[in-house]
Amino acid sequence: MVCYSIVRPRFFGDYPYQGIGIITTVMVRTFVALELSESVRGQLKEAQDVLKTSSSRLTFVDPPLIHITVKFLGEVDEKMLVRIKDALKLVTYQPFPVSAGTVTVNNPKRPHTVWCAIDDNGNGERLLSLVEDALSPLGFPRESRKFTPHATVARVKDSDPTLFAVLDQIRGRNYGECTVSGLKLKKSTLTPRGPVYDDLLEVTW
Repeated sequence: MVCYSIVRPRFFGDYPYQGIGIITTVMVRTFVALELSESVRGQLKEAQDVLKTSSSRLTFVDPPLIHITVKFLGEVDEKMLVRIKDALKLVTYQPFPVSAGTVTVNNPKRPHTVWCAIDDNGNGERLLSLVEDALSPLGFPRESRKFTPHATVARVKDSDPTLFAVLDQIRGRNYGECTVSGLKLKKSTLTPRGPVYDDLLEVTW
């Protein structure tokens, strides 16, 4: 999302008032993410196809965009991006395996998201700690909630009981394994058809 904050010149007669100009601030919606393999994303599309048989109103994540969010940074000043990139380049880790497990909802009583639980043997939480060590000097607060590795496959606009019946059909299925070998800083642009992601930085280990 791009926002503009503009201070317009003030005019006195035919001459602009000296010292007042146009100030433009461009805000960029960003987050730190881990990529899943094409194979895992393809298998999660199969889960999406089953979920589409539910009468619930769901918005599905385009399979190539399915990922694991490490840390959501929110709207940041475009001028900060260089400093954020420089900080993330210093985050070193080692490749680790992840397994895509059960597809379920974030909250059975008030579901907002359908996600796939990710088993990463605690590596995501340790990586988040390193990311926050790098970004906290720039003013980004640490997360107060425990890190739960997951990949969002759909967002729930309106839920009904058929959603849980469909989830029961695919309960216990595994959606594959892959190796995470780096992180990405992504830009998210919100559109009427859903978010569009652009890679701003890739750090490989």
